[in-house]
Amino acid sequence: MCRNIRTLFNFEPPATELEIRDASLQFVRKLSGFNVPSRANEAAFERAVEQVAASARELIGSLVTTAQPRDRQTEAARARARSATRFGRAA
Repeated sequence: MCRNIRTLFNFEPPATELEIRDASLQFVRKLSGFNVPSRANEAAFERAVEQVAASARELIGSLVTTAQPRDRQTEAARARARSATRFGRAA
């Protein structure tokens, strides 16, 4: 999975529209191989981002779980600790 695409389900507070759009943009960039599409491909690229974002919203909205929502700050601290362990840098 692309490093910049984060888990968006079961967080408190819930994922924002911007987070969903950013993840969708990364996904389409990865699939297409374009960081920025040419003018000829721009409409198709943007349409794909919107379609992926719509699917992501639908998926996140329809998933169910009995687990407690995860806290964003706690998860971010864990990620920094894993990074420090993996790369030997201070968190």
